Amino acid sequence: MMLRDKIARISEYTYSRHTWLGRKSYLASKLGVPTRRFLHSEIAGGVVLFAATLIALVWANVFGDDSYHHLLEMRIRVGVEGFYTYDASLEEWVHDALMAIFFFVVGLEIKKELVVGELHSVKAAALPGIAAIGGMTVPALIYVAFNAGEPGVSGWAIPMATDIAFALGVVSLLGNRVSRSLKIFLLSLAIIDDIASILVIAAFYTDDLSGLWLLMTLLLVGVLAIMRFVRVWYMPMYIVVGLFLWMACLKSGVHPTIAGVVLGLFTPARPLIEARQENDWVVTKVLYANTNFVRMRKAIFEVRERLSMADRIHHILHPWSSFVILPLFALTSAGVSLGNIGESMNSSVTLGIVVGLVVGKLVGVSLFTWLAVRVGMCKLAEGITWGKVVGIGAVSGIGFTVSLFIAKLEFGPGGASMEHNLLMEQAKVGVLSASALAAVIGFVILVFSHRGGKPSSQDSQA
Repeated sequence: MMLRDKIARISEYTYSRHTWLGRKSYLASKLGVPTRRFLHSEIAGGVVLFAATLIALVWANVFGDDSYHHLLEMRIRVGVEGFYTYDASLEEWVHDALMAIFFFVVGLEIKKELVVGELHSVKAAALPGIAAIGGMTVPALIYVAFNAGEPGVSGWAIPMATDIAFALGVVSLLGNRVSRSLKIFLLSLAIIDDIASILVIAAFYTDDLSGLWLLMTLLLVGVLAIMRFVRVWYMPMYIVVGLFLWMACLKSGVHPTIAGVVLGLFTPARPLIEARQENDWVVTKVLYANTNFVRMRKAIFEVRERLSMADRIHHILHPWSSFVILPLFALTSAGVSLGNIGESMNSSVTLGIVVGLVVGKLVGVSLFTWLAVRVGMCKLAEGITWGKVVGIGAVSGIGFTVSLFIAKLEFGPGGASMEHNLLMEQAKVGVLSASALAAVIGFVILVFSHRGGKPSSQDSQA
């Protein structure tokens, strides 16, 4: 029996004897295990995000708009007097602090894909990269066409984004009818989309820059680079530098979420220790031997460092990002009053976002993918048909989280005028309406494209 099989057997034994979920009780088997299985599924994050959005809409429209906005304006003060304090509303805390953690998780995902994932080579990234360019360019142009010469034209980046959690959730509803290669195509496209959105936020959505704090930000980035160069692998060091980097970004005028992305990109994405057969004695010592404290620490270190720091941090933070941070962001962002929805739907901002996300994404992703294959630059992977490419293009029109985030940067708390408040409401209506339409259209297209196509060898493995 191979060592990993022994580990699995021992882990299962320990799990069954020492945890509530492992016991064969009625409640654990009927409630605990299914709940745990659901929370680890790709659809779970999208479901929780949808629930938070629905709560925000009901709260703002049924229980009164005032109580909803009073919650958003609640002040929270944290810090050390005489050194640094951050006094902000709940909305600003979610927008500036918690979303920095979300973008840190995004940065970790990007780093992993670039180093060891589907984007590690130019050839692998070419097709989803070209598709992502089309899926960002066409929606932005459509939005500008609707808003040329209007005050809302500065929100051109709003329909460029794709919400990974919602998009993967919709695709996962189809189960094994969606091949693994198609899911990878969507994930790669969405990650490249995120990279572009981050660059757009950094370049176009910053306040007045402070030279001193910007210099401090660059110095801290240099510290991260030195830590990587000298192989500092102590996780708390990265956390401390990351906190100071966030504070420096906030003071410099660069949006603080960029600190999360930078920290994610500098986090080591390769294991410190290769998993080799000759190191298996370490695992054996941990599992079977009664040893002293020093040898146990060495064994634990050897086992832990077979996973990269990026993998370990992502495993810890991803549930918090999916089930706490993003739902809080939805709760504080999606509470739009539906009383004026008719007026909003006739505005150029709302129409530009809806047409950009629903039509622009579908056309941009499909057209640029077709052109790339047509000229011989790329080819479709096994399990991907043109109908499914169109379906993925439609699903990528679920902008939601990042679209709302960019809308809040442009039209949100920074703009105190009535005009800005109106534009923000119109943008919210546009993003919510477009995301719902894109989800339905994409789901229907993928269902019919599966019925019309031949199953691939990957469909049974997805």
